[in-house]
Amino acid sequence: MLHEFNLFNGSLQEISQSKKLITTLNAHSFNTLHKDVFFREALKSSDMLLPDGISIVWALRLLIGEKLKKIAGDDLFRYEMERIHSKKGKCFFLGSSEETLNLIRKRAEKEYPDMEIYSYSPPYKPEFSEEESQNMIDAVNEIEPDVLFIGMTAPKQEKWAFKHFPQLNAGHICCIGAVFDFYAGTVKRAPGWMISIGMEWFYRLVKEPKRMWRRYLIGNTLFIKHVLKEKLLSLNNYKNTQPRVVLRDVL
Repeated sequence: MLHEFNLFNGSLQEISQSKKLITTLNAHSFNTLHKDVFFREALKSSDMLLPDGISIVWALRLLIGEKLKKIAGDDLFRYEMERIHSKKGKCFFLGSSEETLNLIRKRAEKEYPDMEIYSYSPPYKPEFSEEESQNMIDAVNEIEPDVLFIGMTAPKQEKWAFKHFPQLNAGHICCIGAVFDFYAGTVKRAPGWMISIGMEWFYRLVKEPKRMWRRYLIGNTLFIKHVLKEKLLSLNNYKNTQPRVVLRDVL
């Protein structure tokens, strides 16, 4: 199944500035989409799907030999902030608590003084009512931001963005989850050297074992199982499609 996803394999600078839904795929998301059809549709329908996780990079190399460069949600966020700041544009943060959003705004106002920054904290609940979703859409459309950052955790954020994409008047619509907490400083991201060797997941596990043990210990094992199963299936299909050569005795 992984090989069916059209993962972005280029530079973020190559993405045009027109309206786009940009999402990310990691091992946890891949495990989730096996049991959530709408989430799978949301990721497959994204204009840009970024390989956010060294596990995805390694898996694609194993399955089809494709060499991808990991692009984390934080990489996307930094790029978009610089891009919008350079044009003195507008960004909008949708999701998280008001406390976290206040921390984000304070930091962003210092680091990107030429950018207009807006935010909206939706109710903290598994699903939104039609009225709540409309309030969120209205808040975004009143600003018409150049970039809309959505941070409501996967798969909730991707499904909401996909469902309401036609109604949103925004440029790049980026589902970046944990980046809200990273930037606000409420959760510390792994050191650069750990990220570079593909051990960011281990850092998060050590920092938040009670919350992350299931995702990384059980989830990573399940992801490996999915990938190996897909690899074996592709090898069997290849074997079955090869022509059979029959040697006969020549009398």
